[in-house]
Amino acid sequence: MVTPRRQAVSTVAFIDNYCQHYYSLFEDVIHFEAFKFLHLGMLSETKRKSLPEIAKTVGLKDSQTRRCIIEG
Repeated sequence: MVTPRRQAVSTVAFIDNYCQHYYSLFEDVIHFEAFKFLHLGMLSETKRKSLPEIAKTVGLKDSQTRRCIIEG
C-alpha cells in the first residue's frame, strides 16, 4: 500500500499558487518545497542571491532541506 504524500509547507500565497502548477514534476515533497523556497528566496530582499544565502534567508535549518536547494 502506497502512503499518500504529505502536504507541502505553505509560503506566500502567490508563490504557492504559481508553484502548484509544477507539483506533478516532483517525486518527493521535499524537492517541491525546495522549489518553492527557491522562488521565495529569489524574491526576497537579500543582496546576495546565492543558494546558501537563499536557504538562510527562508529560514531553513534542516540540513536535508537545505541540501535540496543547494544541490538541486
